[in-house]
Amino acid sequence: MPYRPNKPCRHPGCAALVKSTERYCEKHKPLHPEYIRSAGSRGYGGRWQKVSKAYLREHPLCVECLKRGRYTPATVVDHIVPHRGDRNLFWDESNWQSLCKPCHDKKTGREDSTPTYGY
Repeated sequence: MPYRPNKPCRHPGCAALVKSTERYCEKHKPLHPEYIRSAGSRGYGGRWQKVSKAYLREHPLCVECLKRGRYTPATVVDHIVPHRGDRNLFWDESNWQSLCKPCHDKKTGREDSTPTYGY
């Protein structure tokens, strides 16, 4: 049975080949912690679950849908500016917004397709 071919690293501008089960080469893995660490180790543990549920009780509607005149229940607390591991930005409540899952997925997709890197 043949093996799957290696594929290019997904970091912009990197042509290094990696196994088909990997996303990034060893050089770029540290720049993408979201793929190598669990959600709990990135701050989304029990404390976040409790705080985000309380935030959704206070802000029950999706802010993006409200802008379009629709009343959609929010299910996700989103970081307006991606925190990228910054603990202060992560817990800054002024950086949070309530979104429904479709709006959150669209926003996250846009941000992840054009990420900013700190070298």
